[in-house]
This record gives sequence, C-alpha cells and structure tokens, in this order.
Amino acid sequence: MIEKDTIKKTIELKVFTFESLTDEFKKLCNEAQKAALNAYAVYSQFKVGAAVLLEDNTIITGNNQENIAYPSGLCAERTALFYTHSQFPNKKIKAIAIYSPDATSLLTPCGACRQVMIEYETLQETPIATLLIHSNDVYILSSTKDWLPFEFNEKKLK
Repeated sequence: MIEKDTIKKTIELKVFTFESLTDEFKKLCNEAQKAALNAYAVYSQFKVGAAVLLEDNTIITGNNQENIAYPSGLCAERTALFYTHSQFPNKKIKAIAIYSPDATSLLTPCGACRQVMIEYETLQETPIATLLIHSNDVYILSSTKDWLPFEFNEKKLK
C-alpha cells in the first residue's frame, strides 16, 4: 500500500477557570447551569442544559427532553439551537455553553448536535464558540467546526 497523502487537523481547546471568564461568558455558563435543572431526564437521570448567546447578547436556553419512545427525545444543544433559529432566524449566534450536573468527566456534544452546530455556523458564516462547563473549569473551542472535521455539507455531497 502506498500512501498518497496525509490530512491532519489540529484543534485548540482552551481551558479557563470560571472566575477568569468574561462577564458575558460567566452569565452564559450560569444560564446553562440553570437550564440543566429543568431538564426532563426521567429515564436516564442525566440532566443537561445549554445556553446560546446571540449577537445582541440575548441568551436562549434549552435542556434535554426525553421520551419513553426512545430516541424521540432531544439533546439540550439542539433544543436551544432549534428554538433560537425558529425565533431569531436573522441573528447570529456567538457562543453556546453546555453543562451537566451529572457528568463525572468532560461532557461533549453528540454527533448529531455537532452537525447541527456546524450547520448554523456555516449558515451565518461566522464562528460559534463552544463552552463546556466541568467543575470549576470551562473548556472553550473557538469554532464548532473543530468538533467534526469531516462534517456533512453540500459541497462534500456533490
């Protein structure tokens, strides 16, 4: 076998303490934490909250919503993002924060949520930062495209 080429993708995941965040990001993280408390997670007992920050500093929250007819539920990230786009289709998203009080390690978005996040970033043509809250640390990716290096998009589908 002869290797034709190598593709390498590097991401930068920055780690901050909660106290060192900007006031804007502190508020976003607090809203994600509050949203998690109202999650409907009666089957998994794993609550997740998400908060979306818009360009005008509006914050929209969502949480995971389960259903006995699994997999009919929806993750917190998609709940928040779908509501955001349905109510504010012309406002750009600056960031999304994700939190679970039940996570014992760093919680990252599932593949479906990653794809949705990337699609909104592509649609608005500006990066969306992702903030992952774990203990007193906040992990930040500056672009959702870092989550899924080979995302679906119309250029790749043609």
